[in-house]
Amino acid sequence: MENKAINRLVILGVIAIIGILAMQVFWITSLLQFRKQELDQSIRIALIQVAKDLARSRKAEMPANTPIQLRGGNTYQVNINDVIDAGLLEFFLRKELTNKGLKLDFEYTVHDCNTNEVVYGNTVFLSKNSAQSNKLKKLPKYSKLLYYFSVRFHSTNKYILSSIQLPVIFTSVLIFILLVFSYTLIFILRQRRLSQMQKDFVNNMTHEFKTPISTIKISGEVFLNNDYIKQDTRLERYAKIIVEQSSRLNEQVEKVLQVAKLDKSSVDLDTRTINLHNLILSVAESFELRIQNTGGSLELHLAAADPNIYADSLHLINMLNSLLDNAIKYSKENVRIDVLTGENDRVLYLQVKDNGIGISKEDQKKIFEKFYRVSTGNVHDVKGFGLGLYYVHSICKAHGWPLTVESEKGKGTTFTISFKKKKTK
Repeated sequence: MENKAINRLVILGVIAIIGILAMQVFWITSLLQFRKQELDQSIRIALIQVAKDLARSRKAEMPANTPIQLRGGNTYQVNINDVIDAGLLEFFLRKELTNKGLKLDFEYTVHDCNTNEVVYGNTVFLSKNSAQSNKLKKLPKYSKLLYYFSVRFHSTNKYILSSIQLPVIFTSVLIFILLVFSYTLIFILRQRRLSQMQKDFVNNMTHEFKTPISTIKISGEVFLNNDYIKQDTRLERYAKIIVEQSSRLNEQVEKVLQVAKLDKSSVDLDTRTINLHNLILSVAESFELRIQNTGGSLELHLAAADPNIYADSLHLINMLNSLLDNAIKYSKENVRIDVLTGENDRVLYLQVKDNGIGISKEDQKKIFEKFYRVSTGNVHDVKGFGLGLYYVHSICKAHGWPLTVESEKGKGTTFTISFKKKKTK
């Protein structure tokens, strides 16, 4: 389910990125086309006004048909059916283009229809950054017009782009952000794939370990129960070491497998009514010898009147094992562990207390993270993967049990699990 949800999010993210990019490209293209049409319309209006001004100056009439024709990309030819005064033409061109806000450099030519030659031409600079050294270019003549002038505008594309500079900047920034997001998404997917490969490798490796570990343990127990081995103190000690270390290694492998199951999907709980006190007694019995060998003590204070809870017994046993194992590993030489139960009107609670090295406030924020291990200072070398408390926290979360920790550096730690009380009819 998790993989399917991630795949859906990735697909939706890719569709959203493509959609946004397509919309931005369409918007910029449409805006460019609109600006081109707007510029063309403004130029035509200005040139019509120039033609009217010239006709009015000579008291002539404008031609009945459309007086402006576009020849090429930036060249306009205007028919006025009258002799053109070049001085007035330049004056009116400057005036009307400036009034329309068209700060474009242009060149114009006046044609003598009798000789079919350009009789006058000039380049006019209206923009701020004009290159004054531009030479007049020969503009095309259109022989079907009796009297006309031609105007060619410079750098219209640059002018149009400058008019949409802000939208282009915003679009560029958005595209950059989308590219960064796409790269991040690809990077995350790649890391997720590598992480999945790592998890699969660990799972396969631990499964492969279980068979040889079980074989070693069984072989060690056979040696340990052999009469000949029992007669040799040195061999008996080695056999015990083999059995103990294989059991310890098997526990670590089981812990890794349990955490791997937590990572893959939601925890499958086989919940039923169990007696918490009986479960604590069975777990404590397996730890008593280990604690006594360290010169410590394990005290049980089972005060809950009704110890029955609804839980998965296997996971709860593993949780208690992890809490007691941590209490031993992170304690001083004379370890003292107290396991308490109690209840109030709302909950039944379980506490595991120790007199160990304690946990700093900073570490308390991170102890339930996977692979996180509390610094032990100079107490002793603590073995483990940093998975115990992560497992405890995950199982409590799956059951809906609140888990709290109280600790002070050098003064021990108390873990408290609160269980919902069973409703009585």
